[in-house]
Amino acid sequence: MSSRRLFLKKSLLSAPLILPGVLGSACAKTEEKEKGEHYKPLILATWEHGMAANDKAWEVLTTTGDIVDAVEQGVMVTELDLQNLSVGLQGLPDREGIATLDASIMIGDGSCGSVGFVRQVKHPISLARKVMEETPHVMLVGEGARQFAVAQGFPMEEEVLSPKSEELFQEWKKTSQYKPIINIENHDTIGMIGLGADGKMAGSCTTSGLAYKMHGRVGDSPIIGAGLFVDDEVGAATATGLGESIIRICGSFLIVELMRQGRTPQEACEEAVRRLIAKNKNIDDIQAGFLALNKEGEYGAYSVRQGFNYARHQNGGRDLIDSKFKL
Repeated sequence: MSSRRLFLKKSLLSAPLILPGVLGSACAKTEEKEKGEHYKPLILATWEHGMAANDKAWEVLTTTGDIVDAVEQGVMVTELDLQNLSVGLQGLPDREGIATLDASIMIGDGSCGSVGFVRQVKHPISLARKVMEETPHVMLVGEGARQFAVAQGFPMEEEVLSPKSEELFQEWKKTSQYKPIINIENHDTIGMIGLGADGKMAGSCTTSGLAYKMHGRVGDSPIIGAGLFVDDEVGAATATGLGESIIRICGSFLIVELMRQGRTPQEACEEAVRRLIAKNKNIDDIQAGFLALNKEGEYGAYSVRQGFNYARHQNGGRDLIDSKFKL
């Protein structure tokens, strides 16, 4: 009996000490790492038109591994889509009958560039990247942005509305009344955020802005922290919808900071929508949606109302997902 007790004592002393809490923590960390690795690389983009944009972004990312090239070239597809009336020169014009564009791009190291109220430039997202890479500034607007585009060799497009935009503009002039229409293409920006296999993050955002807006109006899309924000240490977020409502809460920056404090991407998007509703009047006329991604590859989306969706591309597939909503 004494020899049996001695054997058991020696066996317990020589075995590794595994406490239940330590074991659980180790398993959780392993699962978290596996989940994060599973979702890298990952590209997300707002709305159904994000599917075609993501196709291009995914092709670039999986071929070159460059997340910045991916988010730029992805939304360039939407900028050229003649069926899209909320992005690119074919988008619905302002109340003067002129198409003016806004765009921004940002990298997780803090580098960023944007253009606002720019005319005659087919790819404002590429001009925004030039601002980021070739100037000491973050934003150029109006005639200054156009002059910079000329200096950088961008061709100036003829200032003529697309046939569909011209038709709708002439119809609008019969009453010349502005009223946002929920989930209709008068404020459906494309925002794209991505995570590379190397953990680097970037995002892009481009739009022709609100249909029949006042000449000179700029929305959230080119404003770093409102329409787009990216931080490699935390994550990325982008926004779509009525720009004024998003600017009032610095929506994308808010979401990234909430994730920094420990919120999941979904929780952060939901909090941003709650704050947007609280800070804006006439909420019945407002649709806005947020899309977020953290550095582990977890993501979330939320909107004020039903109707917002987003495109997701990752290893194993591509799909269009309906966002959850508040009202």
